[in-house]
Amino acid sequence: MRTVRDIMTTDPVHCPPSANLGDVARLMVDYDCGEIPICDEAGRPLGVVTDRDIVARLVAVGENPLQHTAGDCMSQPIVTTTPDALLEDCARLMEQYRVRRLPVVDAAGLCCGIVSQADLATRGSRNMTAEVVEKVSERASERVSF
Repeated sequence: MRTVRDIMTTDPVHCPPSANLGDVARLMVDYDCGEIPICDEAGRPLGVVTDRDIVARLVAVGENPLQHTAGDCMSQPIVTTTPDALLEDCARLMEQYRVRRLPVVDAAGLCCGIVSQADLATRGSRNMTAEVVEKVSERASERVSF
């Protein structure tokens, strides 16, 4: 059975909540990623900022993102996984919370990696990837409750 450790990106770049969003956006470009974990001084994740967070929470309502910090628009509470989690369990978390990326935390709760849909697509099974993409991409009005 494959685990998150087998496919995750290790040692992801992260920022404190006080980081200027211009700096966060530059990190997304420099590291070719769409999500930056927002961590406390010790490295424990507090939330995440996605490119969509910046657009939907600030730009779309007329706010200048360059005048805001990561803490102003980060998504929280944060959903995480562990390096030893099975890929299937990780995929179910992504589906359940409709997220495209999950920060990975070690036994001490420190951010040690990140796993994304792209990681699943390039290193996971086709069926699992297809299911995750389908569930995460559903519009809220299309979701069926049980």
